[in-house]
Amino acid sequence: METNKSIFIATAQAFSGKSIVSLGLVDILLGKTQKIGYFKPIINDKPEIKKDAHIETLIHHFKLPIQYEKAFAYTREEANHLAESGFHGEIIDTIISKYKSLEEQYDFTIIEGSDFLGEGTAFEFDANATIAKNLGTPVIIVTSGDGKTIPQILNATLVTLQNFLQRKVKVIAVVVNKVDPTEVDEIRNELKSHLKKNIIVSVIPKIIELKSPTLKEVKDQLGAEVMFGEKYLANRADHFIFGAMQVSNFLNHIVQNVLIVTPGDRADIILASLQANLSKNYPKIAGIVTTGGFEIADSVIRLIEGSNTMVPLLRVDEPSFYAATKVAGIHSKIAADNTDKINIAINTFRKYTDVPSLEKEIAAFKHVGMTPRMFQYQLVSWAKNQKKHIVLPEGKDERILKAAERLIKQGIVDITLLGDVNEIMTNISRMGLCLNQENCQIVNPQESPNFDDYVHTLYELRKGKNMPLEVAKDLMTDVAYFGTMMVYKGHADGMVSGAIHTTAHTIRPALQFVKTKPGISLVSSIFFMCLPDRVTIFGDCAINIDPSAEELAEIAISSAETSEKFGIEPRVAMLSYSSGESGTGEDVEKVRKATEIVKSKRPDIKVEGPIQYDAAVDPITGQQKMPGSEVAGKASVLVFPDLNTGNNTYKAVQRETGAIAIGPMLQGLNKPVNDLSRGCTVDDIFNTVVITAIQAQE
Repeated sequence: METNKSIFIATAQAFSGKSIVSLGLVDILLGKTQKIGYFKPIINDKPEIKKDAHIETLIHHFKLPIQYEKAFAYTREEANHLAESGFHGEIIDTIISKYKSLEEQYDFTIIEGSDFLGEGTAFEFDANATIAKNLGTPVIIVTSGDGKTIPQILNATLVTLQNFLQRKVKVIAVVVNKVDPTEVDEIRNELKSHLKKNIIVSVIPKIIELKSPTLKEVKDQLGAEVMFGEKYLANRADHFIFGAMQVSNFLNHIVQNVLIVTPGDRADIILASLQANLSKNYPKIAGIVTTGGFEIADSVIRLIEGSNTMVPLLRVDEPSFYAATKVAGIHSKIAADNTDKINIAINTFRKYTDVPSLEKEIAAFKHVGMTPRMFQYQLVSWAKNQKKHIVLPEGKDERILKAAERLIKQGIVDITLLGDVNEIMTNISRMGLCLNQENCQIVNPQESPNFDDYVHTLYELRKGKNMPLEVAKDLMTDVAYFGTMMVYKGHADGMVSGAIHTTAHTIRPALQFVKTKPGISLVSSIFFMCLPDRVTIFGDCAINIDPSAEELAEIAISSAETSEKFGIEPRVAMLSYSSGESGTGEDVEKVRKATEIVKSKRPDIKVEGPIQYDAAVDPITGQQKMPGSEVAGKASVLVFPDLNTGNNTYKAVQRETGAIAIGPMLQGLNKPVNDLSRGCTVDDIFNTVVITAIQAQE
């Protein structure tokens, strides 16, 4: 269970106004902690074309110590392309990696979801919830009430909320922005009646100062030429009118902060607008846009130049209707240099949000469990922290070579490949892999300078078992024996084999001379079952056919220790066909006895048994069958009564849920040796090498 260090601000529509929330949160959090990070996984434009305005605003205004390039992972174009090509996992892995590097540097990180602009919004709808889930962060949902009825606002909010809740993402607050000021209370009450009480509800009315574009935004949107008044481009345009009528009628339409759009040959409208701006009897105007590409007459230019022009005068070539339409479509952003808007946004957030409750919810959130992607990221991170040397005896296998290339490229481990050097190099060349004798060792056991030493070491270790020297020499030509001896002698930190050999062939040498740890009489195995929303340990599913009660207890204790080492809080379920005291029979009694042994030997371990699978993993069933149990419904370590049950169950769960099964990982040996399935994939090999490297750090 980890302390919360982030918050995810999400929306499901464009122009929801989530910038108000992120500005407000950063302002609040800077009063609580010194180092605040900001991360927007997916931005709209390529940085070399146009930088994300909101990232720049936050970094510039709050002087956040973060480089722009570190504040995002992908552009929308890049993310959509990868998603369309089926590389969803790569997207999440990169985002996790980028976020984790920020998490290490900052006390707290604000994460902002994508903007839902243009194509690919269906991908974004799912991606934001998936990202929040994998980062293990609570969420604030922001929706817009602009132009919507109350039922439409409610529906949009509930649909977005459900998308996160379905993925078991904690939503701590809902913010509805840009609503009619007269409907604020009604919308708040309606939302509270439909949402759980622990979800904070904030309703923010339309704030014209935030909604209205500045003349700089108008200039940029239209690509306009600034003829006069450049220093007044911060003027805010709350309204706009099309000046094509007679002056006497036009003057009646001037209101405070109005933008006037008029053809460039209407000198009468231009001059009347400037004069009205100077008059005490008329409101101040925001600026003037002249259209149609007309050159303003020299005489008019001289008149303007000689007057005290206090507003921007812009010129565009487009017709008036086109220009007016573009002005009407401007969605104002809060720019880094617009301090007034930034302060209004912060004050608005504080005014309409229950800040104390929000602070309390953010601080109280505890992330429980771990998604498969986050677990795999964590494994790689751990392995890199203390780089180890792993030997792969089956060096000619294509899957082994592909996995070795990935491992070396990512700098996770050092690798030794065993086998015929020429055959291995031929395969590497044919496959176009970046492997060679410089970035990994490739060793033919019989040609190794260590061969004779290894033979004599094996002979000395096994002569008590009547092993002749010639047999030791013959065995050492076997890559499994040679690789295991490398581990025994400390020339490698661990071994992974089994892609083309049986389990017995892989682990026999380890059992013969690596042997078990002190106090451990049994080698057992576990799988890390990476389910869609959590990682659970299954044991034993590969080694022990029918363990006794004492052996079952040892498997449970070893599995709990493994669980803790790999960052999973151990809650051990000793599985059987009945729960609690409901069943009788030899098989149930074995599990019951094993549970008592665990409790006696390790009272610190949370363990329950006998317990059925559904009662162990489903919270509702667990509390019905075993109320008050610390394990029922939330087990993280599942110990099966025999190999038949364990092996079939892990394969069934893997097939039916799409879970990633990492392992088997052997427990109890003095040094790590792990077995692969002969049907293993490149990912299986990669993951098994990573966990072997972590085991070697003990």
